[in-house]
Amino acid sequence: MRKKCRAKQPGKHGKEMGLVKCPFCAHVDDKVIDSREGRGGDTIRRRRECLKCSRRFTTYERIDEIPYMVIKKDGRRERFERQKILQGLLKACEKRPVATPKLEGMVDEIEAVVHDCTERELTTTEIGEMIMHRLKKLDKVAYVRFASVYMDFKDVQEFMSELKNLLKDRGVRK
Repeated sequence: MRKKCRAKQPGKHGKEMGLVKCPFCAHVDDKVIDSREGRGGDTIRRRRECLKCSRRFTTYERIDEIPYMVIKKDGRRERFERQKILQGLLKACEKRPVATPKLEGMVDEIEAVVHDCTERELTTTEIGEMIMHRLKKLDKVAYVRFASVYMDFKDVQEFMSELKNLLKDRGVRK
């Protein structure tokens, strides 16, 4: 049986905690007979036996994760989505000799940084800077394309200024 019932019972310090209720007799005292990881690895399947009626039932548990959030320039908050970063990189690298696995690796690196942050919120500026730093090393044309959208150049002068900085950096390395 795949029923999962939770009864709210007062816990320590008056807080409520979830207790598993037997789906047959509603008793809240049971013992776990078997625990296994679910197919996807994100759930735990437990076989339980009610200590009152001795019937067995199955529960499934999963960890509720607090999502990582991105603070947009206008102050809105959105859930972090690696796919958005990958789409932006694919667009910037369109018709460029950059392999998709390299872009996916870059997204993996950025996602790892996001997940390693103690704060669960990052600004689009912080994420954009990480992308631009990595993209500049990978492909200069893709970098300029990405920068033109990300930095929201208002006129040709701003765009030319960024190109000059890029050329200056290139000259220093030679």
